[in-house]
Amino acid sequence: MTVTDPVDTDQAPQSLGRAAARTLATTTKSVPQMQGISSRWLLKVLPWVEVSGGAYRVNRRLSYSVGDGRVTFTTTGAEVRVIPPELGELAPLRGYDDEDVLTELAARFTQHEYDPGDALVEFGSQADQVFLIAHGKITKVGTGAYGDQTVLGTLADGDYFGETTLIRSDGIWEFTAKAVTTCTVLSLPRDAFDDVLSRSDTLQAHLDAFVAGGSNARNDHGEAEISLASGHDGEPTLPGT
Repeated sequence: MTVTDPVDTDQAPQSLGRAAARTLATTTKSVPQMQGISSRWLLKVLPWVEVSGGAYRVNRRLSYSVGDGRVTFTTTGAEVRVIPPELGELAPLRGYDDEDVLTELAARFTQHEYDPGDALVEFGSQADQVFLIAHGKITKVGTGAYGDQTVLGTLADGDYFGETTLIRSDGIWEFTAKAVTTCTVLSLPRDAFDDVLSRSDTLQAHLDAFVAGGSNARNDHGEAEISLASGHDGEPTLPGT
């Protein structure tokens, strides 16, 4: 005996009818949009130029944070520039917010390239420049505790040295700075800084205030030095009293 399921005539069809299939097969297709065959308005408006090669430039969002202890730069091709507000990382300029003056100071920095082994400054020579390290690694070589030559420190991307030349012109380099790797460095000569300083009353007032408060000891980051004591005998004098 054969058993068949009843057919539900109210159920929707599971396949396309002839008319629907013909409609899908004969839809209107857009013309290929190419420069050679298209006459759309955009191709007529844009100034098409024949080039053998090109490059895409991706827009990037510039972000930086003043106060993190490192200087930030912008790079366009091979050209490196310091972001003007980032000059506030230098102790003598910390807290100075005149953007016009900072922009002019940033424009006075010149870019230099160094190979491994090149000396940026020599021990005993006049300290008359500020150096900002955009890329690479530099070592500071000087006299150690026992009179021998030793590495006093290593500087890398975002570090700087020579900021004391902004407040004094009679100092000397107490170390030799040598490039360990290929380096890109920006430098600001003292005379270029003095030129901007002579035309800015706000910058002069800021430096005067900095020098006036310079009697307080400061650490390497320009912060007030905190005296610490370990151990005691009797009644020691507490720091800050």
